[in-house]
Amino acid sequence: MVFRHNVKIKKEGSKLKNIIFMIMVTLLLITGCTNNLSQNESEKTPSSFDNTTQKDGDNQINNLSNKPKGDTDEPGEADKIDEIEEQENVENETEEKKDVKKQEKPNKRDVRGIYLNRNSIKEENVDKFINMVKSSNLNAVVIDVKDDYGKLTYDSEIDLANEIGSDTNPSVSDLEALINRFKEEDIYTIARIVTFKDPYLAEHKTDVALKRKDGSVWSDKAGTKWIDPYKKEVWEYVTDIAAEVSAHGIDEIQYDYIRFPENAKKVDQEVAFDNPNNTSKSDLITNYLEFSNEKLQDHPVYVSADVFGLVTSAGDDMGIGQKWEKISPLIDYISPMTYPSHYAPNSYGIDNPNDHPYDLMTKAMEDAIEKNKQLKNNGKSTATIRPWIQDFDLKRTYTEKDVRDQIKALTDQDIQQYLVWNAGNKYTESAFN
Repeated sequence: MVFRHNVKIKKEGSKLKNIIFMIMVTLLLITGCTNNLSQNESEKTPSSFDNTTQKDGDNQINNLSNKPKGDTDEPGEADKIDEIEEQENVENETEEKKDVKKQEKPNKRDVRGIYLNRNSIKEENVDKFINMVKSSNLNAVVIDVKDDYGKLTYDSEIDLANEIGSDTNPSVSDLEALINRFKEEDIYTIARIVTFKDPYLAEHKTDVALKRKDGSVWSDKAGTKWIDPYKKEVWEYVTDIAAEVSAHGIDEIQYDYIRFPENAKKVDQEVAFDNPNNTSKSDLITNYLEFSNEKLQDHPVYVSADVFGLVTSAGDDMGIGQKWEKISPLIDYISPMTYPSHYAPNSYGIDNPNDHPYDLMTKAMEDAIEKNKQLKNNGKSTATIRPWIQDFDLKRTYTEKDVRDQIKALTDQDIQQYLVWNAGNKYTESAFN
């Protein structure tokens, strides 16, 4: 991955080299003229110059000019210029590393945010949502940087993104300016990166696509292509995006679809994962997060992950690789998608969870809190619980009361953070006043 500031450093080094070279040539010419004039006027031999008073730099130039080619007792002018340039590049790189390490993560806060899709973060639309956040008790936004289709919403400098064109037609002309626009209003920024569901990458690089056992590219029941989570090239690509976005000043990286396709039994019968070491799905997710943490260790960002709502209660990985006990210790925030409409009848003993958002959220969070408690008892760190709540219609119309009931269920259990999902970004604004 190449960043613009590296190009700038190289250009500045090249300019410096030219300037130094011109100075050296000028000094050589002046010295040469002086020597010739002295020889003509007084017919001195070269040895008579030994007693002439000169500056150190002049002595060095004269001595070098009298040495035969191939003499390696002292470096030549080009070598000295290269030495200076190399030293400056080393110093610049060192300063860059220091600058990265000097940066600190933003102060932690109780985040209450809304999701913004690629259309909502366009320059002509973003002010509407800034005003919404500022006029409510919300204080954060989750913005798409790599969406459900695998397209980037900004102009990237990542080689693979440029190769396949995943950053073409970006909705954001200047990502850093957008992030700064939010920060000017004290709005916390989270970059949503759809991880292993990537139809665009699967279409343009079939070697990393999830394949059927006959070698053809697999698609889920909606016709969406996925990439094979076991492909390390995919890890590099996704974490390169995370690092690049971090360099633009985002506060947090959020991995969505950090899982295997659902309907695991059926999928496992159809596909052939590139998994020669027989790594379990949950271990694969663990390995990816560890890889990401190492990649982002010098970037001042937090890391979070979205998980299925039932992960708060399940004892296994549900066939998708998401296991609370393995994910929570590796990230800063964990966001179960506890949408009442997504739960089957009689979940947690609730006849129809979609009609009882308060009860559903209460039960799900009780289990999440208990899982974190057990991890802490075993001496492990845990992610802060920050659930997604439902503000969209599915199977029935969702009201302001339904949204507020979910929030109340959280605060009643001392969970002060949440994110609000509506794919079209049509929010019940009165629920957050």
